[in-house]
Amino acid sequence: MSNALETHAVRLPGNLGRLESEVVHIIREALTEARKPVLLFSGGKDSTVLAALAVRAFAPGPPPIPLLHVDSTFEFDETLAFRDRFAERFGFQLFVEANEDGRRQGINPFTHGSAVYTDVMRTHALKEAIDRHGFDVILGGARRDEEKTRAKERVFSIRSENHGWDPRNQRPELWALYNGRLRKGQTVRVFPLSNWTEADIWTYIAVRGLPIAPLYFAAERRTVDHEGTILVVNDDRYPWQIGQTPVPRKVRFRTVGCWPVTGAIQSDATTLAMVLAETLAASTSERQGRLIDRDEGGSLEHKKREGYF
Repeated sequence: MSNALETHAVRLPGNLGRLESEVVHIIREALTEARKPVLLFSGGKDSTVLAALAVRAFAPGPPPIPLLHVDSTFEFDETLAFRDRFAERFGFQLFVEANEDGRRQGINPFTHGSAVYTDVMRTHALKEAIDRHGFDVILGGARRDEEKTRAKERVFSIRSENHGWDPRNQRPELWALYNGRLRKGQTVRVFPLSNWTEADIWTYIAVRGLPIAPLYFAAERRTVDHEGTILVVNDDRYPWQIGQTPVPRKVRFRTVGCWPVTGAIQSDATTLAMVLAETLAASTSERQGRLIDRDEGGSLEHKKREGYF
């Protein structure tokens, strides 16, 4: 990472420089209070930027925090390959966790619905991983502009013994002063990118020359229409109907998640500059394609109260 930092030792635009400094401060502050911290890494653009900033916060030493990837068992192959390359390149220890009971039961979004699937294979898997490893400070790349529920959350978000979140019972953060002290059984989710926008993320990736998962760039992929959403079919587990076949389309993703519940957009953006231009012109949230935000299981706030990241 030191070579990458030197290569891209450019002066950031004023706002990005302020945001970068803010994140470095928050990460250092979080790790000061941590007994066993971890950074949740999905392979998406936000966790990629957050992990790169964690490296920057402690350079030239190695990052003093491991990565945790919760494998839903329906990850894109490209995401898994990028995850492994990124961890190796930047010297991160990588934990990969999955809900093995759910895997044995065959829990999937097609027959069980996206709400049950997400709860079992993401939320429960995350809570079990936190408990098993004893992680107390969990850094994540969520931003307030993604969805209205995200905007309610503090930078330091205290969770109860059962990982529950109460939006009405949060600590004040006046003058950017953060309180990460925990009572027995509590954990804290820390969101250093809270004040960033989607455009900030892409501009930072471009300026700093960060690697990014290839799913964010347009390419011809096998797709299917699912209730008005374009899904990219990653493997043979998709339940094809009689006479239904995949349709090749040039698509990319604004957000990366499990392939059966994350919609793609039709696009010709094959470069960072083109992706940024599309982002600036977009009139909808990047989470518009996330089926879990509008499934039968209720709102994102409900999911977060139960422990969803």
